[in-house]
Amino acid sequence: MKKLYTILPPLFLSFFFLSYFPEKNGTLQEPQQDSTVTVTISVVGDIMCHSVQYNYSHVSADSFDFNPVYREVKKYLSGSDFTFGNFETVTAGREKGYSGYPLFNTPDDFIPALKNAGFDLLTTANNHSFDRGESGVRRTIAQMVKNDIGYNGTFTSREDRDSIRIYNIKGIHTAFLAYTFGTNGNPVPKDKPYLINLIDFNLIERDIKEARKNGADIVLVHYHYGEEYKRKPIESQQDIIEKTIQLGADIIIGGHPHVLQPVNYYKTNNAKLDTGFVAYSMGNFFSNQRWRYSDAGAILTLSITKNFNKDSVYLSGVNYIPTWVFKGNTNHGKEYIILPAEVDTLSYLSVKDKSLMKQAFQDTKNTFNEYTTRIKSR
Repeated sequence: MKKLYTILPPLFLSFFFLSYFPEKNGTLQEPQQDSTVTVTISVVGDIMCHSVQYNYSHVSADSFDFNPVYREVKKYLSGSDFTFGNFETVTAGREKGYSGYPLFNTPDDFIPALKNAGFDLLTTANNHSFDRGESGVRRTIAQMVKNDIGYNGTFTSREDRDSIRIYNIKGIHTAFLAYTFGTNGNPVPKDKPYLINLIDFNLIERDIKEARKNGADIVLVHYHYGEEYKRKPIESQQDIIEKTIQLGADIIIGGHPHVLQPVNYYKTNNAKLDTGFVAYSMGNFFSNQRWRYSDAGAILTLSITKNFNKDSVYLSGVNYIPTWVFKGNTNHGKEYIILPAEVDTLSYLSVKDKSLMKQAFQDTKNTFNEYTTRIKSR
């Protein structure tokens, strides 16, 4: 069993409340134990597909097998009650021509492999969402629907955009919102702004209020923002986070820098959780960016507990598994494989691979352990 690294110990140690209450006739009621449930929500960083990635997964004709990529981490992804990540490509169809950076178009087989690995939701609001225009946005969504995997951040209609995604995860209603800083200059039709969520605090405020109105216990906001390859959040990221805290978010997750950035706890404002949590950037989960820090990622898992009798919800634990992307030859040929921490006995790993992997895991632990104080909202 692989080791889970805890970012901070659970913030709340008492899960049950036991007491006696006198009845009107003076007798004592039987002690009652509060009804509680704990769910686990896992999140990873940017899921990309450069051309070499789909070439490695090419089987025959228009057939690709991306399932081996996740074989070492699947048990962690599928073991959580809910798993999501940032889908930073599009599936616009073979006729558009497959391609990597700068205008992505990935084979359809990329999506069912994510479903098989254990993903429940993919956020689709990022700077590559419009790499193939409106048709690419719509076809990507269609492929996700076909494979029974949720999407959030790009939409097919105004009604679809206004339908806040609230998932009932074992009785804890969790709203997922997603926004991006832009689309790399690729135009969004002026008469169809609903196709993608851009970072607009008036919109975000309305969405958070609507989520609460519809019974969300937890509001989780995902942002695509910041500056690429910066290992600490820049001022604009911090401003966005602080504004979002003021608007009442419980949990905030970031992406786009393609490297991990620190995490932190914060005092919430008009939210269900008393103590919120932010991961400024989850870095890359799967890509062909092979340099230090960009080839490392993590599976971050949040444990959330709800006491139904008290109608209280709290963050009861946060842990993570460092990951590193292997690229090379195995017994199955050329492969990409996402490796979790402490997997170093695989026969295909060279001395150099093991050294790079060890360095990546240590970098991740150093990053996630950097901040230990709560940030304050303005």
